[in-house]
Amino acid sequence: MEFFNYKKKLEIKVLLIDNNMNTLIELEKRINSELTTKIDNSEIKHNQLYINIDKIDLIDVTLFLKTNKYTKFRQLIDITAVDYPAELQRFKLVYLFLSHEYNQRIVLCYKINENEVINSLTSIFPAANWMEREVFDMYGINFKDHPDLRRILTDYGFEGHPLRKDFPLTGHSEVRYSEDQKKVITESVKLEQNYRNFDYESPWEGTSYIKEQTKNNDKKN
Repeated sequence: MEFFNYKKKLEIKVLLIDNNMNTLIELEKRINSELTTKIDNSEIKHNQLYINIDKIDLIDVTLFLKTNKYTKFRQLIDITAVDYPAELQRFKLVYLFLSHEYNQRIVLCYKINENEVINSLTSIFPAANWMEREVFDMYGINFKDHPDLRRILTDYGFEGHPLRKDFPLTGHSEVRYSEDQKKVITESVKLEQNYRNFDYESPWEGTSYIKEQTKNNDKKN
């Protein structure tokens, strides 16, 4: 009896997956036929539809996804970015949308150069306000027509953007909260001079003094 129930549930699960896949295939065909040249490419994976566009088509594509009666992606789940420092188009912007009515998810992506300014979605999705501020703070990506583009996670005096990995990992100053001044302050680190001899070499390559010691040992042997 238990085996029968398990088999029945498995069959139902497979059927639901197949139905959802067919629905996603239909959705992909409809979006490509309606938006034509505005879609660079699309694919279905992880039970979601992924589409790539050009940054200039962001507003038009987003409006279509939200308002079209066959899509109705009326919730913006998140906005994030991926950093590819070695590529010419360094950043990939990623938008996650959800359609409650059709129980579908879609991931919208496009690539930009390092200093490009892109359109804000705050006029279409007010929730984009904080999401875009986070991307601006973490990656330094600027959004055109954003109503209040300020840092949201780091302090106002913070230099660099954390997820670009362009801030110093070691140095002669530190950031801390001052109980006396009731704010975040930057001050010089008070360390003995012998702790100031920072080794900036890669730990995978080995530090210079270890290399020298190894070389001397090889000569002795």
